[in-house]
Amino acid sequence: MIDLTEAPSVQDLGPLIQRLWACSAEKIDALEARFDPEAGAPVFTVAGRYTARGWTEWTQGFQFGSALLQFDATGEDRYLALGRARTVELMASHVTHTGVHDHGFNNVSTYGTLLRLMREGRLPDDPWERRFYELALKSSAAVQANRWTELADGGGYIHSFNGPHSLFSDTVRSLRALALGYGLGHVLMGENDRRICLLDRLIRHAGATARYNVYYGEGRDGYDLPGRVVHESLFNVTDGRYRCPSTQQGYSAFSTWTRGLAWVVCGYPEQLEFLDTLADAVFEPHGGRAAVTAMMLRAARATADFYLEQTPTCGVPYWDTGAPGLPALGDYLARPADPFNDHEPVDSSAAAIAAQGLLRLGRRLGTAGEGERYWLAGLRVAGTLLAEPYLSTDPTHEGLLLHSVYHWPNRWDHVPAGRTVACGESSMWGDYHLRELALYLQRSARDQTYLAFHSAVTAPGAEAREGQG
Repeated sequence: MIDLTEAPSVQDLGPLIQRLWACSAEKIDALEARFDPEAGAPVFTVAGRYTARGWTEWTQGFQFGSALLQFDATGEDRYLALGRARTVELMASHVTHTGVHDHGFNNVSTYGTLLRLMREGRLPDDPWERRFYELALKSSAAVQANRWTELADGGGYIHSFNGPHSLFSDTVRSLRALALGYGLGHVLMGENDRRICLLDRLIRHAGATARYNVYYGEGRDGYDLPGRVVHESLFNVTDGRYRCPSTQQGYSAFSTWTRGLAWVVCGYPEQLEFLDTLADAVFEPHGGRAAVTAMMLRAARATADFYLEQTPTCGVPYWDTGAPGLPALGDYLARPADPFNDHEPVDSSAAAIAAQGLLRLGRRLGTAGEGERYWLAGLRVAGTLLAEPYLSTDPTHEGLLLHSVYHWPNRWDHVPAGRTVACGESSMWGDYHLRELALYLQRSARDQTYLAFHSAVTAPGAEAREGQG
């Protein structure tokens, strides 16, 4: 269980955050100088050097989005120029990619960040440039929303790259694409000029994930622990009925892959902040604002509680809560995670993703009230990741956040000589989310504009207020 007594304050993290941005600049520069985009998107490091790994191209937006976050945090114009140029040159294919569910990862991290910076006044408001970003985001949202499977219960979901039968937990965080498209007034046009509401698909997908991928201790199966998350749910696409849990990157369908858990922990609080900016009337087709908010908040709290309980004291989880080597570690939940153990990898990227969700949930519920434990947990995780052995300070290593894993069941992750499990390597999503976490905390410490993805389409500052939920 995460030790909340060791949580630092936001102000305590200030020096660590500044060190992070110094390290981050070195990593961005090194990767830009060496990595050839023609080789594909960088995914994870092998012996400290980023390499591509074709499965789906879901990480390029994190690469160029990292440069934009660097500018956001430091004001160094060259990172803005880099991120903007690479977005224009290389991201168009991601906007129209019909084969993936990852639009919120690639396109919100690039086009969405650029539009947010413009709306926050960090960039000059150039009408044509703004419309370029807006068109990219509208198109991305429509393409993602078109990956749709109807369910027999009246719900539906954006299906994963596995096909129409597959609902991934990851996609809750990728709903940011639909939110921005809706916020820009866009709709998906279907057959016979049918106008399909992007918010409708966002809410229905969130509802399907909360119902089928999140567990609440209600006896659904023999492994129904409150807050447990299944990576994937499978459906019969002929009649739209649920069939069974599954996983792609976890140990089993009846254990919890912790990065899948982290996507859910992060995704729902962020969507709640966006929904707070909308009028009550738009929720009427879904039973009203209270019903939608309750659905998301229930999933957010259940999964956040599970994360707190099933993660070692430092806040960094092992890659799966049911990983078969964990018993050999003894009482591993009663001490900090050991990334150099001989039995199972940790996944620092899951921690970087979850930390932001814990902070946002804590803030929503009130950092001096019901949300205090989540807020403190987010700070505890951040304090761990911003220091050794997780922060990569070696200038010869291209990664920023060490001890991330990608697909341990497939053994895609690099195992150093003399070791038995993966360690010491980085991933593009882990590096990006550590930067995003640091920017969130930096703005909080300096009482700056609240960091919210939806500021790209709403007035900056129109975020959820502390204690609102």
